[in-house]
Amino acid sequence: MKAILLALSSILFLTSCSTETVLPTPIPTPTPIPVEEAMYYPTIGSGIWETKSIQTLGWNQSAVQPLLDYLALKNSKSFIILVNGRIVMENYFNSHNATANWYWASAGKTLTSTVTGIAQQEGLLNINNKVSQYIGTGWTSETLAQENLITCKNLLSMNSGLDDSTDAVDPASLTYTADAGTRWAYHNVYVKLQDVVASASGQTWSSYFNTKLRDKIGMDGTWIQSGNNSVYWSTTRSMARFGLLALNKGKWNSDQIVNENYFNEATNTSQTINQSYGYLWWLNGKSSFHLPQSQLQFSGSIIPNGANDMFMALGKNDQKIYVIPSKKMVVIRMGDAADTSNLALSDFDNVLWQKINALYQ
Repeated sequence: MKAILLALSSILFLTSCSTETVLPTPIPTPTPIPVEEAMYYPTIGSGIWETKSIQTLGWNQSAVQPLLDYLALKNSKSFIILVNGRIVMENYFNSHNATANWYWASAGKTLTSTVTGIAQQEGLLNINNKVSQYIGTGWTSETLAQENLITCKNLLSMNSGLDDSTDAVDPASLTYTADAGTRWAYHNVYVKLQDVVASASGQTWSSYFNTKLRDKIGMDGTWIQSGNNSVYWSTTRSMARFGLLALNKGKWNSDQIVNENYFNEATNTSQTINQSYGYLWWLNGKSSFHLPQSQLQFSGSIIPNGANDMFMALGKNDQKIYVIPSKKMVVIRMGDAADTSNLALSDFDNVLWQKINALYQ
């Protein structure tokens, strides 16, 4: 019996000596999830606008001066880059300054597009309705049947079928070339949309524009009649405010100024002829494009160096609003013509984007 107890004691002793202490498996520290920076909207009426430095973004500081040199060389007056609504670059050239007004030229077409969308969401008009429903018949020299084919959407999409050999918009100058919807041609007749909005709203165009768009996002500026066109003049920061509204698909803070569905339509291909044109917005990254005053179709993207998702407001003498959703970025350029060509589109765009790309590539 004594031998048995000794044997059991030996087994227990050996067992206790060989048992290892098992420590709990440590719980790994989770990798912090980056907090996405909130979109910033400058306060209305205060003049305050938050900034963000090149260094904070991790961009290439050495690429800044070549970009500024190019802008100065190319007759620029102002240049702004916004990222997430904050000013990253703001520069003025050739005696221009932050309080000076400059004209938007055809870049202002996008203001007309946006306000047309606002009028539609208020139930004042429908872009699929014929133009003559709002401003009466006889606004062109076409037959009644031909004129009645032209809808507000045709004016937004630049496929009214009206003769584009002149910028005049009096009835005698608006003559038939093709049925509406069958021919794309860049034409000043879009300005009739301002008459449509005025008639539908019972207000002047300027009054409706100021109340429904300009004042709601804190823009300054005014419409000035220039020949056959109504041209918008403002400070560069006001153009940047509109670009920020466009980046956010018609939204300003919590206020949806223009319906997002309409804005998506406006910044996507609006017809089958020119893939690179929406509702008075130019579109980058498409398979082909047409240029003003031309019926030729060109293959590829309008601005090869620009992002494929970029959409643009482009005006004579190189007035520019570039909106790049993938980078949450807006770029503004105002000034005189960069080159001898006065077209809204020129080689200036592609070289400029080569230099902008160098900031962050």
